[in-house]
Amino acid sequence: MHKRLTIILFFVVSFAYAQKKPLDHSVYDTWESVGTKQLSNNGTWAMYSILQQEGDAQLYLTNIKTNAKLNIARGMNAQFSNDSKFAAFNIRPLNKDLRQAKIKKKKADELPKDSLCTVNLTTNAITKVARVKSFKFPEEGSGVLAYLTEKPDTAKKTVKPAEKKDGEMDFADDEPTAKSKTEEGTDLVVKNLLTGTDKTYKFVTDYYFSKDGKQLVFACSGSKKDKTAPQGVFLLNTEKGTLKTLIKGKGSFKNFTFDEESEHVAFVGEQSPEKQEIKDYNVYYNSLTLDTAQILVDFDMPGLPAKWSVNGDGKITFSKDGKKLFFGISPIKKPKDTTIVDFEVAKVDVWNYKDDYLQPMQLKNADRDSKKSYLSVVDVYSSDPKVIPLTDQKLPDANLIAEGDAAMVLASTDYGHRIESQWSGSTSKDYYLVDTKNGQKKKIIEGLNGYALASPTGNYVLYFDRKAGSWNTYNVATAKLTVLTAGLSEKFVDEENDVPDLPSAYGLATWTEGDKAVLIYDKYDIWSFSPDGKSAPKNITAGFGRANNLTFRYERVQQENRSERNADSKFVKANELVWLDGFNNLTKENGFYRTNVGSSKAPELVVMAKFKYSNLVKAKDADVYIYDKANYVESPNVYITTDFKTETKLSNTNPQQQNYNWGTAELVKWTTPKGYKAEGILYKPENFDPNKKYPMIAYFYEKLTDGLYNYQAPAPTPSRLNISYFVSNGYLVFAPDISYETGHPGKSAVEFVNSGVESLKKNSWVDGSKIGIQGQSWGGYQVAYLITQNNMYAAAWAGAPVANMTSAYGGIRWETGMNRQFQYEKTQSRIGATLWEKPELYIENSPLFMFPKVNTPVVVMANDADGAVPWYQGIEMFTGLRRLGKPVWMLNYNGEAHNLVQRQNRKDIQIREQQFFDYYLKGAKAPAWMTSGIPATEKGKTWGFELTDDKP
Repeated sequence: MHKRLTIILFFVVSFAYAQKKPLDHSVYDTWESVGTKQLSNNGTWAMYSILQQEGDAQLYLTNIKTNAKLNIARGMNAQFSNDSKFAAFNIRPLNKDLRQAKIKKKKADELPKDSLCTVNLTTNAITKVARVKSFKFPEEGSGVLAYLTEKPDTAKKTVKPAEKKDGEMDFADDEPTAKSKTEEGTDLVVKNLLTGTDKTYKFVTDYYFSKDGKQLVFACSGSKKDKTAPQGVFLLNTEKGTLKTLIKGKGSFKNFTFDEESEHVAFVGEQSPEKQEIKDYNVYYNSLTLDTAQILVDFDMPGLPAKWSVNGDGKITFSKDGKKLFFGISPIKKPKDTTIVDFEVAKVDVWNYKDDYLQPMQLKNADRDSKKSYLSVVDVYSSDPKVIPLTDQKLPDANLIAEGDAAMVLASTDYGHRIESQWSGSTSKDYYLVDTKNGQKKKIIEGLNGYALASPTGNYVLYFDRKAGSWNTYNVATAKLTVLTAGLSEKFVDEENDVPDLPSAYGLATWTEGDKAVLIYDKYDIWSFSPDGKSAPKNITAGFGRANNLTFRYERVQQENRSERNADSKFVKANELVWLDGFNNLTKENGFYRTNVGSSKAPELVVMAKFKYSNLVKAKDADVYIYDKANYVESPNVYITTDFKTETKLSNTNPQQQNYNWGTAELVKWTTPKGYKAEGILYKPENFDPNKKYPMIAYFYEKLTDGLYNYQAPAPTPSRLNISYFVSNGYLVFAPDISYETGHPGKSAVEFVNSGVESLKKNSWVDGSKIGIQGQSWGGYQVAYLITQNNMYAAAWAGAPVANMTSAYGGIRWETGMNRQFQYEKTQSRIGATLWEKPELYIENSPLFMFPKVNTPVVVMANDADGAVPWYQGIEMFTGLRRLGKPVWMLNYNGEAHNLVQRQNRKDIQIREQQFFDYYLKGAKAPAWMTSGIPATEKGKTWGFELTDDKP
């Protein structure tokens, strides 16, 4: 009887699997993922978005206490008001409408525009406004919302300016003005959310709330058609409804900022003649007691270097105490020489060996560098104000300390060390403390290979020294240097570093209040160091991580402030109970722990499961948390909890997945020929039958097993393997981890990939004669190398591979303009020497020189706009194999990057990849693009997907 029941049960399960269909290429567009998620400050409401790959998003609001729900189609960019009484968000146009507009080649102004939706969270009343380009809540104020509209719909005829309607404001001292020289603004609507009343201000280009929301500053452009339209800068008191004219007249005004107390406003602006090429920017300032804005800094202010001026693109900010104003200055640009005749002068880039940066880098960064600003400061309350330059062209970068309240800023420079980035990929830096009162510079760290940052209160500069592998502090008051990690047996740098460069740090967690301690990571645990070195280091996770192969990391559960000044201002209290992310390095399970910052006890386990958890986010004023979790089998969904003892599932993404033959993911382990312990992920179809034989594809890129529980949505990828698609369609997919030996990256791939495949081939359900390999970028290089070593693979797919390290070594990464030498000498390509020091290693690791041994059919993707790997590497591979009579195809997606960006190209490559592997690993028919190709004369007319009876 028991045997009969088993047979019946097996039949039922098998029948259920049989009813599930394999994924096809039509499923991608509507497959869902979790977007942004947040909680209202009082913890009553949760808001999250569910996105489709190419479709219309959905925004959901859930009342956690009553379970009331709101679903807003196409809601995006959602925010709660500070008082938790309202929510606002954009509503995107229908995806199909945007598509049609693009097909009709409509101009940007004619495309469908976003709407604004506000929700009263007390009554659930919804208000919508069409054609809104942006909206803002104040950071801490309540009951007010401002939004800027789009230009009127050009499809509708516009008429001459109408008379002002009720609710539109009269501006102080309105009078006819000259022709506008900037793009005209649009309507700014300021709405009282409590009363429902609003007021409209015309031709607004920019606007900004004070922190408390009681002040709103905005700039008006005026109008070419309406000479009475306001021009200038205005300050609205949102409580009283009064409007103050800060500046009257045409000009360009931007980068508005308020002080912490919302009593002072500053901005940059210019009122230069319209035809003047180089504008004269000033810094403007106003307080509640001043009727108009005053010019605080102009071109002839004392302290400003000769031939320098205020930079209109520079950030402007008050110190937290409001006493100092930081802004940017820069050398005055040279105007164009209008006497030069364009067709009579040469167009040439001159490369000079003394240049700090190669010409391609200079050209790539030319626009950014032309707008570069140099931090300066002015004392707002000084009776004799002057500009204090804090940086210059030789000391270009600086960060505020203690949110600008400190007497110094931390400045850094790599001047004199920049050329070395060509072969090192980075530069060493000198660090200075610069006095904000007089600009005096004090060098505190020289030639640092690493990084430095100030403590939150500004008592110390913490820095990581890669050469020494140590964390250190500089005491600002005493100039004392302390090596925090000296004498500890634990390492605070990457213990598994396998590139020919100095290992990186595991990182910084946070500081405790008052700079009393700094929390730093080793591989597993978190340590508390006294920055003055007077107290012994303390392992606040009690070594529990190292003892149990768990990695703990501090979890910042605070919702990010929209107007947060500086991430360095964050700290925890000395005995605060904090959340930790926990990761089991053996099982790859993930979860959360809690620990007291001041303790030395093992952390308390809260949850650990076979899932991948997102970051944990806490409501500001309530113990409510929101997160999402997923694994390979379960689609990501949003949850809320108060303690993880219970959790409430809010979303239900991808219910259609149950209709498809999905799959499983498991960790597999083996020992390599040299005795290394190795591991990888094996993906199997949901209907896996151990009595059958399956084709297998090995996909690899460095180390992937930490992603064992990652959800793999079926999607047209940039060129990676579409794992869930192939698994659903009856393939095994194997993702082995690879560790590298310096000088021998190719042989390292052989050591780990081939041995892992051979280990799996011992299972009767692996068809050893039908195994393919696929990789993109670095993985593509390894594919190219592996097929030169033996004939164990029936098919191979190499995306953006390097075929010839000798020619690639001196090339350019056009996306950044950097030379490629650093990759081989220091980073991923792992040669560890120059081409002249070890030419034999470059040849050994270059597949090109071993192409005569290749017998594996291979497809190469090499795109002509690849900014990382020069596409001529793909050409060398294709032409070399073609010359040798080997079966090879190459795909060049025109104008495409290293990883495919255009969705239509991503979809295209999924079909070709599936057809290629199906032919060689499943015995399916070959498509026309493989058998007869696509002549250039047929490009754009046919894509060659049709299956044929011909052989490639």
